[in-house]
Amino acid sequence: MPNLSSLLLLAVAIFAGAVVPLQAGANANLGRLLGHPLWATVVSLGVSLALILPMLIAFRAPLPSLAVAFKGPWWIWIGGLAGVIYITAALLLAPKLGAASFIVAVIAGQMAISMLIDHYGLMGFPQKPVNAARLTGLFFIVGGMVITQIANVTPALANAPR
Repeated sequence: MPNLSSLLLLAVAIFAGAVVPLQAGANANLGRLLGHPLWATVVSLGVSLALILPMLIAFRAPLPSLAVAFKGPWWIWIGGLAGVIYITAALLLAPKLGAASFIVAVIAGQMAISMLIDHYGLMGFPQKPVNAARLTGLFFIVGGMVITQIANVTPALANAPR
């Protein structure tokens, strides 16, 4: 049985996941209002910066040493790229797929890559080999994605002229 701190961490992670569809919907509408989805990406990242700067000040976070960061591995810089890819994909795809279909596809992709990262202990994560239980979890997520897509198509087929 998980301990209380593990349950709290899971609850925070669930909350963080719960706001993702809100982000996709808000940014998609913002993109329409601004005339192009990429402007919504710029605004979204600008709002993120505007919110994080006061937090850095409040926590008295010391200024970072970019010289030290430049000595790190190349892949430490892909976080910003990943954010732009995700936000832009959400802007373009969520309105077409729907919130649930988009998010379940995102989760399937996240789980597949996360399992590879864990299996090989990449990016500083502890190595956690893929096993039957983890593969079964991924299978259920991918199955959920397929079922969600079928559910999207089925009503259209049911209402098609015969």
